[in-house]
Amino acid sequence: MASSAGLALCGQALVVRGGSRLLATSTSSSDDDSLFIYDCSTAEKKTQEQEQKGEDGQPVDKGSDTILASTFSKSGSYFALTDDSKRLILFRTKPWQCLSVRTVVRRCTALTFTASEEKVLVADKSGDVYSFSVLEPHGGGRLELGHLSMLLDVAVSPDDRFVLTADRDEKIRVSWAAAPHSIESFCLGHTEFVSCIFVVPDHPELLLSSSGDRTLRLWEYRSGRELHCCHLTSLQEPAEPWSDQSFAASRIAYWPRESCVALLCDRLPVVFLFQLDAARRQLVYRQQLTFQHRVWDAAFEESRGLWVLRDCREAPLVLCRPVDGHWQSDAESAEVKRVSAHLRGNWAMLEGSAGADGGFSSLYKATCDNMATYLKRKEERLQQQLERKRRRDPPPGPNGPAKRAKAVEAPQRCSS
Repeated sequence: MASSAGLALCGQALVVRGGSRLLATSTSSSDDDSLFIYDCSTAEKKTQEQEQKGEDGQPVDKGSDTILASTFSKSGSYFALTDDSKRLILFRTKPWQCLSVRTVVRRCTALTFTASEEKVLVADKSGDVYSFSVLEPHGGGRLELGHLSMLLDVAVSPDDRFVLTADRDEKIRVSWAAAPHSIESFCLGHTEFVSCIFVVPDHPELLLSSSGDRTLRLWEYRSGRELHCCHLTSLQEPAEPWSDQSFAASRIAYWPRESCVALLCDRLPVVFLFQLDAARRQLVYRQQLTFQHRVWDAAFEESRGLWVLRDCREAPLVLCRPVDGHWQSDAESAEVKRVSAHLRGNWAMLEGSAGADGGFSSLYKATCDNMATYLKRKEERLQQQLERKRRRDPPPGPNGPAKRAKAVEAPQRCSS
């Protein structure tokens, strides 16, 4: 499994993950020496009993220590990650400290904190969501809800009333947090797996979603009503080398200060920028940021702009800011240079990384033209039936049935 590179920002705390390691630092120039590095390969291992059986009583396989997903809590006081060895690791960030290492049932695809920061919700490949206590960092998980297909993202409403889940079967489900079996609505419209969902914090009734169908959609999620759909293929220039590729949106980032939405797509060296017009309930396309190197991840910092993590050892981070309404990249700022120096010193954790999505290519459903196969087999059966009929009833010939019949009838005509 390819390791994934990711970027997370909350306040002035910045985290970059790659492989089994995370690097946490500050974007503030006053915290020049603040650096925290954690390696999951050194984390607490499962006991012998846990190695033989998981929490569900079934045998478990040993995975790598690759980080699969990570996130900050709303205030930035906590940070959590899950890895390929089926562990949930919880950190306190002020100062950085590992609070607990807990075992999860299945490999996780996404996680989020509740707005109250009392729980971490973890979505896994089997379609389940488990909750883990933050206040009791060593407590076990509790099953909250389940889907019939793999979950790819999970989110909560700002008031913690609803849990939103996105799955491989094109569905977004809105469930009541207090009674997850009670479903408020479904947001239906995507034609491929739903890769990302994001509840807009300053417009808590609105939801953004992205998918392998190359669309970005805006929803009023409690009613399940789609408000706007933007087809990314309509934004592409025909001359772009990736214009005919299939791709999935892998990250949605939002900047309340400018109502700006940044959309990152896997395998593409671009970031799409939109303006959220909440009054008109629509998304307005603004700009496309194009880079010379593959983009791994992107996140907004409230006071500065958009940080972009890319596959470039010399300049792994770029800070993009709006200047007179037009976004421009700035790799020369002192803050960017300082954090980039930390990454260059730990570049081994990022080498060979995939994007923050971890790879969506395997999630596309295989197409099968059953009708063509059926018609071909039907034609073969008809040909076989005709051949068998010809063998049973040979055609008229010199000694065939038709000539013999005439020979019998001839004397009767002569005698008359």
